[in-house]
Amino acid sequence: MARVVVIGATGHVGTYLVPRLVEAGHDVVAISRGQAKPYLPNKAWNDVETLAMDRAAMEKDGSFGPAVRALKPDIVIDMICFTLDSARHLTETLIGHVGHFLHTGTIWTHGFSAVVPTPEEAPKRPFGEYGIRKADIEAHLLEEAHRGGFPATIIHPGHIVGPGWAPLNPAGHFNLSAFSTLARGETLVLPNFGLETVHHVHADDVAQMFTGAIANWRTSTGEAFHAVSSGALTLRGYAEAMSRWFGHEPKLEFMPYETWAEDQAPEDAQATWEHIARSPNCSIAKAERLLGYRPRYTSLQAVQESVAWLMEQGRIG
Repeated sequence: MARVVVIGATGHVGTYLVPRLVEAGHDVVAISRGQAKPYLPNKAWNDVETLAMDRAAMEKDGSFGPAVRALKPDIVIDMICFTLDSARHLTETLIGHVGHFLHTGTIWTHGFSAVVPTPEEAPKRPFGEYGIRKADIEAHLLEEAHRGGFPATIIHPGHIVGPGWAPLNPAGHFNLSAFSTLARGETLVLPNFGLETVHHVHADDVAQMFTGAIANWRTSTGEAFHAVSSGALTLRGYAEAMSRWFGHEPKLEFMPYETWAEDQAPEDAQATWEHIARSPNCSIAKAERLLGYRPRYTSLQAVQESVAWLMEQGRIG
């Protein structure tokens, strides 16, 4: 049994990860700002030590890393690190004091897809603040692992979905109106030919990846892994499948992105561009080989579970 500290424990992935860790026999400390509860109830949380910490405020005075180290963790899982300075502050404090450090990255570190499915080792040319920052953190952690022996593992999720979360929709943004259009059997207009890709993953499969990396720490340290479903979806294929799931034959139209964007809310058009410009389609061969990763959900199954939950909440119809 290991003592595991999870930073950002009450988020979507943490909702599944923390119970998995408890069920595996670990002593779990859950750190959050204390402003959110897990998305789903689980009696395993009764056995978890929960601590409220404001990471941003504590990093300003340099107290966050020492506070985590004072918990005497064997393993630290960082779900919410978004800047290189934040990563350096924590890792420099934990060097020599932790047996395994796992960081949550993103498949956006790749930037444009060049070869698909994209392996982890493909040259990275990220764009956009989020992808660039996460790529910088990955490079730092892998350098520390390979040069100094810091036991870091990076897990790169795709578009995370599951109950309690609005999934990336077939139009490439998060406005639930796209699902409502399909649910009513109406025509959904997609950008271009709908052949760009998105790559979802159920939050529980991301949690599975973390526990697999812990169980195989000798091979996972110093490595990065994609946490995605077994296959990406084209926007067109995604829309057609969801139409049929709602009980309708697909009714789709297509427009060049620039024309399509004129009829969209600016934030939706921008979100779509961010996704279709990257068109992620990532390989899980490395995780299958080294960690025994076997996603329980396809992209469609993960989305459909999310959408069913949203329909129960009356948010799609």
